Amino acid sequence: MDKSYRITEGAKCAVIGYGSWATALVKVLTLKYDKVYWYVRNNDVLESLRTTGFNLKYLSDIEFDINRIVPDNDINKVVSSADIIVLAVPSAFLKTFLEPLTVSLSDKFVLSAMKGLIPDETKTATEYMRDAYGVPYSQLGVISGPSHAEDVARGHSTYLSVVCDEASNAEALRTCFSAPFVTLSCSHDLHGVEFAGVLKNIYAIAAGMAAGLGLGDNFLATFVSHCACEMRNFLNAFYPCERDTMRPEYLGDLLVTCYSNYSRNRRLGQLIGRGCSVKSALNEMTMVAEGYYSVASLMRLNADKRVDTPIINMVYSILYQGAIPRLCFKRIRTGK
Repeated sequence: MDKSYRITEGAKCAVIGYGSWATALVKVLTLKYDKVYWYVRNNDVLESLRTTGFNLKYLSDIEFDINRIVPDNDINKVVSSADIIVLAVPSAFLKTFLEPLTVSLSDKFVLSAMKGLIPDETKTATEYMRDAYGVPYSQLGVISGPSHAEDVARGHSTYLSVVCDEASNAEALRTCFSAPFVTLSCSHDLHGVEFAGVLKNIYAIAAGMAAGLGLGDNFLATFVSHCACEMRNFLNAFYPCERDTMRPEYLGDLLVTCYSNYSRNRRLGQLIGRGCSVKSALNEMTMVAEGYYSVASLMRLNADKRVDTPIINMVYSILYQGAIPRLCFKRIRTGK
């Protein structure tokens, strides 16, 4: 059994990643902390942040007080400076980001803000950090919810959940990320919330396909409700516990990702629905659509459990097996 771990008052925070979500989280943290440590691998972004206070690549209109951020391209220096390490990179690149890490995480709390599976590992971020870096679940958590980076960075009302084993740690994390426009709740459903974040990206690709095919709002509403049911069944089969999947960290996150114009997964699906090949659609994307990578891992994960997931199966068949979107959706609509 994992030993108890307590986040202490005054704990320092570091963010790993320089994309839009990492940038938004740093912006929130600077409202609370005098210094936020920030691992930035891209040297152009690093120089821009240090000299101008802007991330020239992502959310480039968001300004930082350069006296409150400590960006650095040395991950060991960044991690050594903080007590809470926030992982905010695309899941496909987590291993690459962490490759230079040699500093021990034994005295750190690692918080995942990621929503995808680690390719070739068929693991979530917390599972990977436990297995690859020996971080016990008592020192692992998740922050999730309906939260497009663009809205968060611009101070729009946002509802998030912090999830970990210890209630005291969840409360400490809630304090860390509190802001006038951010409402936080606490949960203990670590695996369920984390996997909901994985699933919703896959369903958003499907929703985007439906929109790209011009199937209409009436169909889309019905379709997304079926996605919600499939998500609930999957979570209950893999991680059974008492949970209310109508809460924002489950249903809310699904809805915003399926409907928002900010959603990169929906965008990928739209391009494919409109007739782009999968390869062309991926090349046109300027940011990573996590669902593309996650669906392949999820199919492998479900090979033994065999939970009934017709929507996930359909997305996989289109993305990886050359199935024709219009014919797939016709079968869903007609049952033939």
